[in-house]
Parts: sequence; C-alpha cells; structure tokens
Amino acid sequence: MLNKNAVPGKALWIQCIWACVLCLSGRYGELLDYVIFCVLIFYILTILGIFRLRRKRPDIPRPYKAFLYPVLPALYIAAASVICLALLVYKPMYTWPGLIIVLLGIPVYYLVWGKNYTGTPASETSPVEEEVL
Repeated sequence: MLNKNAVPGKALWIQCIWACVLCLSGRYGELLDYVIFCVLIFYILTILGIFRLRRKRPDIPRPYKAFLYPVLPALYIAAASVICLALLVYKPMYTWPGLIIVLLGIPVYYLVWGKNYTGTPASETSPVEEEVL
C-alpha cells in the first residue's frame, strides 16, 4: 500500500527496523557477504536495461544520461560479472544462500500479487514515472 507520498511507508519502516536489527547483531561483514552478490546482479540487470531501452525506445526523452555510453556501462557489466564469478568461487557459503533467498521471492511475489493484484495499470502512471520510462 502506498501512502500519501506515493511510497510504501509501512514496508519501508519494517525494512528499516529489520536492517537495524541485522546491523546491530554484530555480524555486518557476513551480512554484506550475503547481499553483495545479489546486489551486483541487480545492478547488472539495471544497466542491461539501459541498453535495451536505447535499442527498443530510442525516441523517448532521457532525463538521466549514461556517462560515456556505451563503453562505461559495458565495462561496469563486465567488471561486476567478474566479481560475481569470483564471489561464487571464493565465498560460495555466502553467495548461494543469498541468491536462494532472492530467488524465493519469485514464488512469493506470484502467490501474493499474482493474478489478483489490482495495482495501478501501466497506462495510469504519473508524469514523473513516464518521464523516467
């Protein structure tokens, strides 16, 4: 549920409290090891989205520019991929559980928001969302 500011306020507070508990547990380094692999994967996917949007929708306005496109984004994807592979080899006890936790979110998403989801249709996006798209 979004609040009056169009953000999921309750969910953000729950996430804040959970993050504080995890950070105060004294095992921040281990927590970082668990999440960095998945974070890098999502960053790679985000930058791949730049390439896809430039190819599929070259005519839409771009409020944000990708610095030194396409060289720097491609270099980032390559470097992040190498780091992900290194993490899989050298820290598998952290990367695999982190990846499994993220992948478990897929069925949860479909169970909770599957066919019965009545969120805002894509045609009713706000002007800010349309500008970013």
